[in-house]
Amino acid sequence: MSLMKRFSNLFKKAEPPLPEKSILTVGPGDVVDVSLVTYQVTGKTQHFQRNTSFLTLQDGNDIKYLKVEERERTYFELYTPIDGRLESADEVPAIIELEDAVYHLEEQFSGRTSAVGKTPFPGGEQYVWEYQSDNRRLLRIEWQDGRFMLYEGESVIPADVQVLRGT
Repeated sequence: MSLMKRFSNLFKKAEPPLPEKSILTVGPGDVVDVSLVTYQVTGKTQHFQRNTSFLTLQDGNDIKYLKVEERERTYFELYTPIDGRLESADEVPAIIELEDAVYHLEEQFSGRTSAVGKTPFPGGEQYVWEYQSDNRRLLRIEWQDGRFMLYEGESVIPADVQVLRGT
């Protein structure tokens, strides 16, 4: 290496460090830890109007979904898909009884989403109903293009969610 090249390298700006992955920026290929279980993120659905991400997580054959919502603080909910069917998106009830729990409608919204990786629905217009039972269990119903998905879940405290490795 020539003396001039060495001298010019002394004044060259250092490359900025890569930003660390946070739970708000993870995507397919990243690895997260939720409640002491390690999952690979295989998909991500974003609802921009609500500043919400719905991550598809996989641990072996087990698939779960993590809802990440950024408001005055970050809220997390972990869901498992359940079997169920509703007749029409126009007739989603305000109260749903499943097994030993009664769920009451907490929130209903719709909007455009974008999807990356393996997700239940492609991006597009999506309708969501969120319920809560008296024992703090959660129920989520999504509808898009004539198809329903139902999920049952629970809130997760922020300390139980960590990004282990980002791509």
